[in-house]
Amino acid sequence: MEIKEKESVVVRFSGDSGDGMQLAGNIFSTVSATVGNSISTFPDYPADIRAPQGSLTGVSGFQVHIGAEQVYTPGDLCDVLVAMNAAALKTQYRYAKPDAAIIIDTDSFGPKDLEKAQFQTEDYLGEMGIDPDRVIACPLSSMVKDCLADSGMDAKSISKCRNMFALGLVCWLFDRDINIAFNFLKEKFAKKPEIAEANIKVIQAGYDYGHNTHSSVANVYRIETKNKVPGRYMDITGNKATAYGFIAAAEKAGLKLYLGSYPITPATDVLHELSKHKSLGVITVQCEDEIAGCASAVGASFAGALAVTSTSGPGICLKSEAMNLAVIMELPLVVLDVQRGGPATGLPTKSEQTDLLQALFGRNGESPMPVVAAASPTDCFEMAFAASKMALEHMTPVILMTDAFVANGSAAFKLPDLKSYPTIQPPYVPEELKGSWTPYMRNEEGVRYWAVPGREGFEHILGGLEKDDKTGAISTNPENHDLMTRKRQAKIDAIPVPDLEVLGDKEDAELLIVGFGGTYGHLHAAMDELRAKGKKVALAHFRYINPLPKNTSEVLLKYPKVVVAEQNMGQLAGWLRMKVDGFVPMKFNQVKGQPFVVNELVEAFTQIINK
Repeated sequence: MEIKEKESVVVRFSGDSGDGMQLAGNIFSTVSATVGNSISTFPDYPADIRAPQGSLTGVSGFQVHIGAEQVYTPGDLCDVLVAMNAAALKTQYRYAKPDAAIIIDTDSFGPKDLEKAQFQTEDYLGEMGIDPDRVIACPLSSMVKDCLADSGMDAKSISKCRNMFALGLVCWLFDRDINIAFNFLKEKFAKKPEIAEANIKVIQAGYDYGHNTHSSVANVYRIETKNKVPGRYMDITGNKATAYGFIAAAEKAGLKLYLGSYPITPATDVLHELSKHKSLGVITVQCEDEIAGCASAVGASFAGALAVTSTSGPGICLKSEAMNLAVIMELPLVVLDVQRGGPATGLPTKSEQTDLLQALFGRNGESPMPVVAAASPTDCFEMAFAASKMALEHMTPVILMTDAFVANGSAAFKLPDLKSYPTIQPPYVPEELKGSWTPYMRNEEGVRYWAVPGREGFEHILGGLEKDDKTGAISTNPENHDLMTRKRQAKIDAIPVPDLEVLGDKEDAELLIVGFGGTYGHLHAAMDELRAKGKKVALAHFRYINPLPKNTSEVLLKYPKVVVAEQNMGQLAGWLRMKVDGFVPMKFNQVKGQPFVVNELVEAFTQIINK
């Protein structure tokens, strides 16, 4: 058997939402990350809570891109498509390359399955124009039943192992070490070893099927890692990385971490992850609603904790009053917004960037609040840490924006050395001010001192009514309100943030691509493709949105053509036009609930360059 080297490959697992496609994809990602491959994943969940089995709307997908060198996206189209039933083939074939290998479970392509998937004939391959020579068709369900016939498991439990057979076959196609998958299952099902053993047996059966049949549909490929960086790695999702970033920040600040949250897709995994870490001083409270989640975090902040509340766009709407309470009381708070499709319930399992203007302006009154955004699953760790440091050191609520794409997606994460991260130093009120201190007394940076309850001589009351700058008493004085409004704004404007970095042809680009948050990988890949074609292109990607980096105007006004690409109708472009005099960019906007497609970006940017 010949094993061919390949630079990168994209695999898409698809089936019913109960077929375990996310687990199969996660294990394949972990196996690949463990051997040092760069990975980028895209879990694509159905919006239905539990669609009828075999229906078109109930298909769940998981796409993973593995590469010998850095990969920035999950890939536009897949090299291998796993379709566990007829509905999966019908809906997911659009994401396959013309020469992709397709693995199907022929046991799930009976007359009733084809009818549910709205096929018109039994020749489903011909109906879709698929070359049968590219299809690995095997009676996957029957083979799993035979494999576990002596296991003592019931038929339903056996059926749940089908995803592991597909995983084993894919591991064979790409010369993966299945022992890594075995170890993953032993750890995941440590309390149910019989489940682990059954799944391991099925993975081995799938691997052996590929090995013994030596299918001519797809060659066996190996993706060797290049430019290895020593260290300990793990496959991590954006939500888990966010949780870890908060824990790291609390440790660096020497504080308890408090999360007040209400479950909402796609942010709930942060609550789930943090609830596992009580031993690290983490306190989690699942509240009765969004307002309570935020209000409880404001209370925890007043009491001296690193306070966080997590949600998605609809929850930001509901939390706005309590967020404003933190603004006027000038208390540290991190508000995590894992963006999803809207408006209203919208597309709860899909990804958009449509909350930006809400984050900047979606509160009553002059309510300045820093806004930062994570660019990738691993960057969620960095930005959670940065948002926490900003909130604690500048006594302000901070909004951290991620989105469903980076939150549910995963990448290989090199475990950080926390010794290299800066200490977080909140502006505690100095002891020497005892007797003269008032609640809104500020340090040299204009930041209100933090008097944590329990310190004798620093007892005080805060609330939602405007306070006198000097005494801290309730005040309706017009001049005082104007003064306090300006001081709150000046404090945010003065927060130091890193300069905006320009990648690519930063000195002589004919086109500057601008984006923010989770579109970074797709925009970077588009820039790389354009440069490979001889175009002069650069990329400026915003992670700090309010306040903007000090060199923003210099960067945006330097290039002859600028395009702002975002998954909304132009919110970042509008914000930049508001803040940078004379800036009039071109725009590329999509609101599909899906990540950008690199080929579409390249085509659109090429047209702009050639105008």
